[in-house]
Amino acid sequence: MINAYAATEAGGKLSPFQYDPGELAPDQVEIDVAHCGICHSDLSMLNNEWGISQYPLVPGHEVVGTVAATGDMVTHLKPGQKVGLGWHSGYCMSCRPCVSGDHNLCPDSEPTIVGHHGGFADKVRAKAPAVIPLPDGLDFISAGPLLCGGITVFNPLVQFDIPPTAEVAVVGIGGLGHMALAFLNAWGCKVTAFTSSEAKREEALKLGAHETINSRDSSEIKAAAGRFDLVLSTVNVALDWPNFLGTLAPKGRFHFLGATIEPISVDIMPMLFGQHSISASPVGSPATIAQMLDFAARHDIRPVIEKFRFDQINEAIEHLEKGDARYRIVLSH
Repeated sequence: MINAYAATEAGGKLSPFQYDPGELAPDQVEIDVAHCGICHSDLSMLNNEWGISQYPLVPGHEVVGTVAATGDMVTHLKPGQKVGLGWHSGYCMSCRPCVSGDHNLCPDSEPTIVGHHGGFADKVRAKAPAVIPLPDGLDFISAGPLLCGGITVFNPLVQFDIPPTAEVAVVGIGGLGHMALAFLNAWGCKVTAFTSSEAKREEALKLGAHETINSRDSSEIKAAAGRFDLVLSTVNVALDWPNFLGTLAPKGRFHFLGATIEPISVDIMPMLFGQHSISASPVGSPATIAQMLDFAARHDIRPVIEKFRFDQINEAIEHLEKGDARYRIVLSH
């Protein structure tokens, strides 16, 4: 039996929940959960904001732990090995994206917390390709948020071959944005942080930004016109997008990482003459996750976390919902 925390209805509190996962499939791995981050996607699923939640719902998709058992077909992972599990718990392994190495774009991928019980538990199961070995030197306690937020901000650097000479800006210095600053700084880029919080401006410089711009000050934004090769938006609210697009350098890219629900309106003419791009991306493939973890270990990149025990889970959820988390929350047994 697996002991977990589950919600039985949208917006409901999490309470102890026990379930029988059945026999371990030949391609599965069972993980003893040591720590699990809480992500805004967990909140969205708890509240059924996307209309895809199934109850009882066990959230948790930023899992780090050790291999408890492996199915007969699993040869690359061994019991006791430190591993991580992120947004996906499995892939079809036969579609064009999968065979091309873009497993994260698999149309039949299996999300860890959609129709599947996640990592707010003592154990969790996943198909072996989605379980990533953790490199030596990676901080074990804070590694969980790297498996969702970390790979989300790292993936565009790989997808678009961002050079270390690029000038890059990050919109929103929160759970995603603070990790983006650290990765971009270590990548070698000149990094600017857009933030609406005066309190975060000094902190952003400590996290990896070389300078900051007030995201609510139109004059400051306009003063940055034509500067950035890449702008990463990590927010989930509507902003003055044309003003931000004006900060792109020729051939610059504005890339969405935050789940902004409202449609965006842009003026095509400036994009056309500047040869600008607008794009978005989800988490990365298993290979890119492994690359990200190696890079994080090499450069000692650690998400800034607050720690709660698993039996404080509702308190931790409330802390995140209020917007008080600085910057990621990690649950520990």
